[in-house]
Amino acid sequence: MKSIRVVAAIIEKDGHIFATQRGYGNYKDWWEFPGGKIEPGETAEQALKREIKEELDTEISVGEHLITVEYDYPEFHLVMDCFMCSVVSGQLTLLEHEAARWLPVDDMWQVKWLAADYKVIEAIEKRGTLCDK
Repeated sequence: MKSIRVVAAIIEKDGHIFATQRGYGNYKDWWEFPGGKIEPGETAEQALKREIKEELDTEISVGEHLITVEYDYPEFHLVMDCFMCSVVSGQLTLLEHEAARWLPVDDMWQVKWLAADYKVIEAIEKRGTLCDK
């Protein structure tokens, strides 16, 4: 089975987490944390900064590693490194996603998440209030 390594930004502000809705592919309309594939020669942190700039026209600060999730989708094996992040500059402009929402940390199940993101949400809930302590 093909393996894909990706990174995801857990962008937190005022007790809310930024979530995006996919606008393409087999999982169109499902919700996820923004991010993408790591290119050859990039660190996970570099890839995450690049992906968020490309997808959301925003510069982020990458903080601590939250969780690495491994999940088998029918088409591929996913390895996803998730990092706590905050916005440095930009307005989180949707360039690739269909929609976005700020979800409260204590009520993130309002949307239909991709299966691999369940463990991320559980890690966020376990952690509680995130960056803005």
